[in-house]
Amino acid sequence: MNQENSNSFSDLDDETQGEAQADQPVEVTELEEVRQALAAKTEEAGNFQEKFLRLAAEFENYKKLAQKQKQEYSQFANESLLKELLPIVDNLERALKCVQDGHAADGLIQGIELTLKQFTETLAKFGVKPIVSLGASFDPTCHQAVAQQASPTAAENTVIEEYQKGYQLHDRILRAAMVVVAAGPGGDTTGS
Repeated sequence: MNQENSNSFSDLDDETQGEAQADQPVEVTELEEVRQALAAKTEEAGNFQEKFLRLAAEFENYKKLAQKQKQEYSQFANESLLKELLPIVDNLERALKCVQDGHAADGLIQGIELTLKQFTETLAKFGVKPIVSLGASFDPTCHQAVAQQASPTAAENTVIEEYQKGYQLHDRILRAAMVVVAAGPGGDTTGS
C-alpha cells in the first residue's frame, strides 16, 4: 500500500511536471509573439515619428516660402500701375522743359490737359473712377458737405458745387467728394 501511494505520488509528480513542461513552451511561444508584436509596433511608431518630422520640416519650409512670396508680392504689387504712370511723368517733364525753353504758354496748357487725360485713363484701367457729384443728390457715403447754400433752381440736398472730386476704386470709396449742398429756396448759407 505504501508503494502504491508512492507510485501514485510519483505518478502525480510526473504528470504535474509534464503539464508544466507542456505549458512552458506555450507560454514561451506566446511571450515571443508578444515581443515580436511589440517590436513591430515600435518599428511602426518609429516610422510614423520619422514621417511626422519630415512633414513638420516640409511645413516649416512652406511657411518660409509663403512668407517670402507674400513679401515679394507686397513689394511689387503696384508694378503694373507704376509702369503705366511713367509715361505721364515723361509728359510732365516735357511740359516743364517746354516752359523752361521759353515756348508758348498755350503749348503748356495743352500739354497739361493731355497729361491729365492720360492720367485719368490710366486710373480708369485700374478701376479708379471719379464720383459724379454735380446735380446728384447728396450721399454721405461718397460726399462730404463743406457748405450749404440757398439755391432757387436746385432741389434741396442736391450738390450744386464741387470743391474737390471724389474717387472710388471699384465699389470702395477712395476719397469722398468735397461738395456744396443746396439748402432749398430761401435757405441760409452755412459753412460746415
